[in-house]
Amino acid sequence: MTLDELPLGRDARIASVDWAALVPEEAQRLRALGFDEGAQVRLAYRGVFLGRDPLAIEIGRMTVALRRIHARAMHVEELAA
Repeated sequence: MTLDELPLGRDARIASVDWAALVPEEAQRLRALGFDEGAQVRLAYRGVFLGRDPLAIEIGRMTVALRRIHARAMHVEELAA
């Protein structure tokens, strides 16, 4: 499943990222924020408008707003509760 499909409030680990699907500058920014294979994340919020953007992703002690297209490039594995 991709990060944008993760149920709200569930912990997951990033299994892989399709870096080729992202603009190089965006990929570099996401890596600098810690979005890479092995990182633990949680979907905290989905936007309410048509595209359901932005998504609020908790990573470490940060909450980062991501566009759905960026979250769609990240494949996650849900962690056991």
